[in-house]
Amino acid sequence: MILMRAHVLEPTLAGRRFEVPPDPQPRRSVAHLAVWTTFAVIALLLMGVLDLTVYGVVIPLAGVLLALVMARIGPSTPSIAWTRLDVDRTDVIAIVSLYVVTVALFRLAFGVFGTDRVPGLFLSFAAALLVGVVGSVVYTAWIRRRPLASIGIGPQNLRSTLRLGLLLAAVQFSITLWGYDLPEPIDWVPLLVMAFTVGLFEAIFFRGFIQGRLEASFGVAPAVLGAAALYALYHVGYGMDVDEMVFLFGLGVVYAIAYRLTENVLVLWPLLIPMGSFYAQLDSGDLVGELPWASIAGFGDVLVVMALVVWFAHRSERRRRIPRLLPARAGGMPGSVPTTSTLQRPVWEENRPESANVVQLPPESYPAQDA
Repeated sequence: MILMRAHVLEPTLAGRRFEVPPDPQPRRSVAHLAVWTTFAVIALLLMGVLDLTVYGVVIPLAGVLLALVMARIGPSTPSIAWTRLDVDRTDVIAIVSLYVVTVALFRLAFGVFGTDRVPGLFLSFAAALLVGVVGSVVYTAWIRRRPLASIGIGPQNLRSTLRLGLLLAAVQFSITLWGYDLPEPIDWVPLLVMAFTVGLFEAIFFRGFIQGRLEASFGVAPAVLGAAALYALYHVGYGMDVDEMVFLFGLGVVYAIAYRLTENVLVLWPLLIPMGSFYAQLDSGDLVGELPWASIAGFGDVLVVMALVVWFAHRSERRRRIPRLLPARAGGMPGSVPTTSTLQRPVWEENRPESANVVQLPPESYPAQDA
């Protein structure tokens, strides 16, 4: 069964641990899932029908109206906070800082260097991608000590994620690349690898990080619209005009809704976003034939760096969760099985008063996995 869940498990700056239980009546969210999945499918199909500017206006308005209707007449869903005002200033500063640096690097790559100076173009481009992904992961895992799942990285909701991701990718493929006459491999293979790399950046940075942090501070609706707006505006770094960015605002709303349904970046990557980016590059023709074969190795290096940072963050997260064993205390036999008295407290509970309030939940209240 595919379920929408708002699940939070993260230590705070004070070092305390809070766990928010899932919706006690998860079946109520199935109707929301069906409605919003249908909305996303129809919105993708309309890309081949509506004008760019019309699409960028109609889709967000339709999404807002549907949210209002579902909030009024739909079933109650305590796990969905459509709006809230609990601003985390540190999160907002992190979003603004990473976003400004990333867009500036994209502008440097495509506005200053361009295809006439490929080395400068690639280095600036790669730096922008790494700032977005590495910055998001470092801020989440090491600075705020939150789980990677809070930015959509992990096996959470995996079955529902794969089902929805395949459905949306099939719809997009049917209206973009189905029957498309590809040029020579040298003209499109580097573009495909680039789309694959950029797609991972966009999924983690705009959906997992920006949208997730905006939702924590402002609620679902402002997060979806805000992340979509920032996604559209960042394309100014590519030199896109207003009509294209208005269209991308509408498309960003669709991507944001798809991510919110599963809270896993795999619903968007490696299929949906890379496919759309690849088709857009082929259709515009700006970079077709401009990237050499060697660029594949460069984008591969960027992907490796991203993967390594995520892996190290995952290891750090595991160390915080798994208690470390201490040597046997006085009177204990070397090599004996440690008891509760010989277990060190988890990292997030170290160096804090015993009186600190920790919310502990019984195992049966933990979030259920997809059936």
